[in-house]
Amino acid sequence: MKKEVILATKGLSKYFLEPVKFKVLDDVSFEVMKGEFLTIVGKSGSGKSTLLYCLSTMDTDYEGELLISNQRITGQKADTLASIRNEKIGFVFQFHYLLPEFSCLKNVMIPALKLGEHSYEEIEEKAYEKLNILGLADQALKDASKLSGGQQQRVAIARALINEPDIIMGDEPTGNLDSKNTAIVFDIFQQIAQDYGQTIIAVTHDNDFAKASHRTIEMADGKIISHQKIFE
Repeated sequence: MKKEVILATKGLSKYFLEPVKFKVLDDVSFEVMKGEFLTIVGKSGSGKSTLLYCLSTMDTDYEGELLISNQRITGQKADTLASIRNEKIGFVFQFHYLLPEFSCLKNVMIPALKLGEHSYEEIEEKAYEKLNILGLADQALKDASKLSGGQQQRVAIARALINEPDIIMGDEPTGNLDSKNTAIVFDIFQQIAQDYGQTIIAVTHDNDFAKASHRTIEMADGKIISHQKIFE
């Protein structure tokens, strides 16, 4: 059975203009399938983080095309892009960016409260559900600042999941974690893809993390140089 394409790029190119004009992405074309756990690797300066920010719709200054769920994202207005981000994309960064004075529960609820599609009570229940998946339901009412670094990153993943996005995008999501917590986050990503059919796209420097994902795209000088397809 053919997998559904959830995201596609066609001839994506991007220039940096300072200090001189420089092509940071060079004709990047690929597809990502629903439920795929994709990693993007490459040396610093290869263009992988820039690519992720274009895929995330936060950077719109590029040539070529981006499609998410068969919808052409390129050229959409800022408010439409904000709506697409809120509904279809969850973000996990190297630093968790939790609000330290808020409880774990409140931190997880914020994107859903912003989206405004459910009642406060429904959002609270859903936040507990996500924290439970991440093994943190018992920490829900603690201030985020009281948790360990690994636990904080798991709260950040729960926050990324709250709106049931089609795609979770990670920029070095394990970059600040030790090997034990890296393994925990990897297992969570595998579960999200396998059990819930959500797609993971993660930029990483961790070769072991990348090798264990469904597929790895390697970049150099703004181009895809290797495209290992093992996800069917």
